[in-house]
Amino acid sequence: MLGPLIRYVDETSASIWVETRDGARVVVRAGDRSWDARTFTVHGHHYALVEVAGLEPGTVTPYSVEVDATPVWPPPGSAYPPSVIATLKPGKPLRMAYGSCRTSVAHDEAGNSTHGVDAMRAYALRMAEDDVAWPDLLLFLGDQVYADETTAEMQEFIAARRDIEEPPGEELKDFEEYAHLYELAWSDEANRWLLSTLPSAMIFDDHDIRDDWNTSLSWKQQMEATPWWHERIVSGLASYWVYQHLGNLSPDERAEDEIWQEVAAHTGDEELDLTERLDALADRVDQQPDSYRWSYAREIGDVRLVVVDSRAARVLAPGERSILDDKELAWLDGQLRGDCRHLLVGTSLPFLLSPGLHHLEAWSEALSSGAWGRRGARFGEKLRQLVDLEHWAAFQKGFQAVAAMVTEVADGRRGPAPETVTFLSGDVHHSYVSEVERSSGSRIVQAVCSPVRNPLPRSMRFATAVLSYGIAGPAGALVARSAKVPDPPFRWSSVQGPWFDNNLASLEETPDGLRLWWETGVVDGDDHAHPRLEQVAALTIEPRGS
Repeated sequence: MLGPLIRYVDETSASIWVETRDGARVVVRAGDRSWDARTFTVHGHHYALVEVAGLEPGTVTPYSVEVDATPVWPPPGSAYPPSVIATLKPGKPLRMAYGSCRTSVAHDEAGNSTHGVDAMRAYALRMAEDDVAWPDLLLFLGDQVYADETTAEMQEFIAARRDIEEPPGEELKDFEEYAHLYELAWSDEANRWLLSTLPSAMIFDDHDIRDDWNTSLSWKQQMEATPWWHERIVSGLASYWVYQHLGNLSPDERAEDEIWQEVAAHTGDEELDLTERLDALADRVDQQPDSYRWSYAREIGDVRLVVVDSRAARVLAPGERSILDDKELAWLDGQLRGDCRHLLVGTSLPFLLSPGLHHLEAWSEALSSGAWGRRGARFGEKLRQLVDLEHWAAFQKGFQAVAAMVTEVADGRRGPAPETVTFLSGDVHHSYVSEVERSSGSRIVQAVCSPVRNPLPRSMRFATAVLSYGIAGPAGALVARSAKVPDPPFRWSSVQGPWFDNNLASLEETPDGLRLWWETGVVDGDDHAHPRLEQVAALTIEPRGS
């Protein structure tokens, strides 16, 4: 039905995910070896994750998939190269692609006219046709699916099964609708081949659930007062576990996961039904965020990648607000250390906004907390939700704590300082690069790639640029001081951007430093089915003193 997706890969193992039509045994064959797994079911859908082990480092091996002894992948007559398992090669410099915010509409003239060219699909076509260096990892930084801003095709599916005039209307209601949304997102032939070949890692953002997810306690209470929200949040988190989170984990980490332990321990011919167990987990995690961790970390050669959940782990109680709860902060504290060439921190929300917008968001938090009295607090809460003032800057407790950790890393107080500490982010529907102003130690960089395919209307691009990089500058600093918002521990400024194209960004370790570049899909003439990639921006973050 969907997949195969090649997910976690290291030097000797790979995790391959599939969705099947019925309960079945799934076999992956590579070379003269095979590995298999029994499907499990959730809300009537069937999934398997096959753990492929005992591979040789640095090898590239074509693979195939069978479902109950029937070959299903690669599809007959495929126009794409064989899907492969490419294990990591010790000592090979990391090459990685990343991005966020991707809607799923047709890849024809109509779809491209409303949503632009899918940068991920253009990337897939180049990989399939050109002799180019493939990345070791594709990192999705949120909003892979839009549960609240649905396409005409998704709305057609919804209308066929319930009254779309009744709440939640055109938004997603349950697991069945989430399953269809993922099918729309991952079933295009080019993108399906890409996901079957490039290892991928993922983290959610708000639209995976709903715009402004966990902006504030007031927002959460408003949602919980609706008759449809409970099913939505449970379905959203349960489907995220199946479709995205499970493949983020290494085999050892999966073995420690409370749900996967039930899958691993299951024996017999009857398919394991995880519906009630997974729904219960999702319900619990929504109410007790510190009872489960969605964040994860990987060591890839001399690069450490830490991917942070900046949505579900929030503390929303007045006076205790933080973008990360205490357990999540403690975990992140342990991950942020030196002894690597580059420390990459993946977080869907930019850690460093433009300075003016940062001050404006920090002010909005102080206002909502009563810095200007009750009337000001009501205005501050409305403003936060109206213009999405809910990034790291709007949760000063978490921002200040992580800024202090990062500074210690950059100063060499947590092991030898890396060349860079680089935040990789999305969410804001424009891309840019900022850097902290420092004269020694690691370079601290913010590199945003957004969107992959969901551009801002042109009328909003100018307004976004003016707000973020114009009006917000002097206004933000002024109002932040008026509310006695603490100053950030460092200053930063723009290096490149903003640009608003649909993009997929890449990074690569090079002898000269960390190279970053952004590429967009371009249609020549009327050939909408075969867009080419064109570079939008590039720079190299050189080591300090080079």
